[in-house]
Amino acid sequence: MTDSNTSSAPDYHNSAIRAIRIEREAIEALEHRINGDFTRACDIIMACKGRVVVTGMGKSGHIGNKIAATLASTGTPSFFVHPGEASHGDLGMITPQDVVIAISNSGSTSEVVTILPLIKRMGAPLISLTGNPDSILAKEAEANLDVSVAIEACPLGLAPTSSTTATLVMGDALAVALLEARGFSAEDFAFSHPGGRLGRRLLLRVSDIMHTGDQVPRVPETTTLSGALLEITRKGLGMTTVVNAAGELTGIFTDGDLRRTLDKSVDVHTTTINQIMTRNGKTIQSDQLAAEALNIMEELKINALPVTDGNGNLVGAINMHDLLRAGVI
Repeated sequence: MTDSNTSSAPDYHNSAIRAIRIEREAIEALEHRINGDFTRACDIIMACKGRVVVTGMGKSGHIGNKIAATLASTGTPSFFVHPGEASHGDLGMITPQDVVIAISNSGSTSEVVTILPLIKRMGAPLISLTGNPDSILAKEAEANLDVSVAIEACPLGLAPTSSTTATLVMGDALAVALLEARGFSAEDFAFSHPGGRLGRRLLLRVSDIMHTGDQVPRVPETTTLSGALLEITRKGLGMTTVVNAAGELTGIFTDGDLRRTLDKSVDVHTTTINQIMTRNGKTIQSDQLAAEALNIMEELKINALPVTDGNGNLVGAINMHDLLRAGVI
């Protein structure tokens, strides 16, 4: 055993850089393997009437779980089945309408190879991700995606490192190719993530969080500035809308407008709001995304917006605090 007092300190930096470089080279090598097999794999999945079932053992299983999750969230219904559990009942989760993606670096993992005859007999198309194109798994597959690597980043050549990274990236490439082929949109993605911030930004409409009815600050054009200030205070949105005799939106008056008005020594008791309001101010429609309201406010440096319907009628109001409470910000 080496004497700890005489051994040199570990070189963490160089070890890390070496691992990153090896894995980067493994990823770069994948570019030349986007070939006919990759296209065939995409065609098989696009034609699938069931789901994509991903399987793999050990570290390949962990990567397979992530690939299945990525596929599922980008428009390709997918789930992971552990190959060991598949031999003890979970194979019943797979149907002839499904497509199976089997992952094994060696291509001969016993738990995966064991279920191959059953998958083939079932008639479910098989796609493999292997590091050995001459393996049993690769030869049984209708399309084999080559994820072989020259060396592992592990200096012992034992721990799956470069190989799992290459497999993960190939899985991402497959998911992205399918996503684009399906015309999968950001809003489609949000439906798979309704609980996250992305979902709130892409699914929440202005109509979902706007103030309506008596909550909307509103005064006639003939209201005095003092009367408008009372309405702003009562409704607490930092502004009031201004409407004409027909109830049509003609302007807006905000806290910022008030500060600028007071600098001009205006009489708050005699000046009517139509003399000092902002005409043709920015509005947003109720069916637009809440995230669009946020973009408008940030771009114009304002804190509130009147909300209109498709005919331009005033139907509500929204401010920055509403967006904050809704988690859009």
